[in-house]
Amino acid sequence: MSRVAKKPVELPKGVEVKVQGSDVTVKGGKESLQMTLHPQVSLEQEDNVIQFAARDGSRTAIALAGTMRALLDNMVTGVTKGFERKLELKGVGYRAQAQGKKLNLTLGFSHPVEYAVPDGVTIETPSQTEVVVKGADKQKVGQVAAEIRAYRPPDAYKGKGVRYADEEIILKEAKKK
Repeated sequence: MSRVAKKPVELPKGVEVKVQGSDVTVKGGKESLQMTLHPQVSLEQEDNVIQFAARDGSRTAIALAGTMRALLDNMVTGVTKGFERKLELKGVGYRAQAQGKKLNLTLGFSHPVEYAVPDGVTIETPSQTEVVVKGADKQKVGQVAAEIRAYRPPDAYKGKGVRYADEEIILKEAKKK
């Protein structure tokens, strides 16, 4: 059986998990997240501990049990602590400014780029060259950060563009005469 699925998910204080059929809802603080459990995976809840198991012994069911456990653990972490992704803008004149539900980016194009922030995600700009994406849903936070980065990915020669804060860019050497 999957080693990930064997490990139980422990619920901290203030987090409620409701299971209705195959729908699982996690509530904590002011956030609430929902997911649908795969039919090949069973879930057992005892007090503040949740166990996952495969309904049959097939390889897919075992793998899905580990996946569902990881997704629920991310939901519990999301409603308690939340997730954040930091982006940096490198380049002359590259700026970012958060205005309500929009993020205005100046990335060296002939026009400014406006990004509409989806629900469940907040964007902060501590400085003009830093963007912090926060939210309870790990997948949504990562997707928003990837969409912002996709406007101007880091250049391989000068390193200009939007990059993750922990990303290392290996620069190529320019052509020599």
